[in-house]
Amino acid sequence: MIIEYTKDGTTLTVRPEGPIDSYTAPELDKQMAPQIAGISEVIIDLEKVNYISSAGLRVLIATDQAMEKREGCMKIIHAGPPVMEVLEMTGLVNAFTVISG
Repeated sequence: MIIEYTKDGTTLTVRPEGPIDSYTAPELDKQMAPQIAGISEVIIDLEKVNYISSAGLRVLIATDQAMEKREGCMKIIHAGPPVMEVLEMTGLVNAFTVISG
C-alpha cells in the first residue's frame, strides 16, 4: 500500500492507494498514529481506495476517536462507490464527516 501524507499547518491529508484490508490496515494504523501528533484536522482522501474491509473501518474509527479526544476532527473525502457502499451499509457514513465528490 502506498500512503501519501501532506501537512498544511495543523491539517494532515492522508491519501492511501489500493485496498485497505486485513493486510494493509495494520500498516496504515501504525503509520497514522505518529502523523496525527499536533494535528487538529485529518482529511482522509479515499479517491484511490477501491476496497475497504472491517479492518480498514477500524483504522478510520480509531483515527476519528483520537481526533475527537484532541477536540479535532476527521473528514473523509472522495470515497468512491465501493467504499461509500460499505460506509452506508455499516452506518458509518452518518458517524463520520463524509464529503462526496
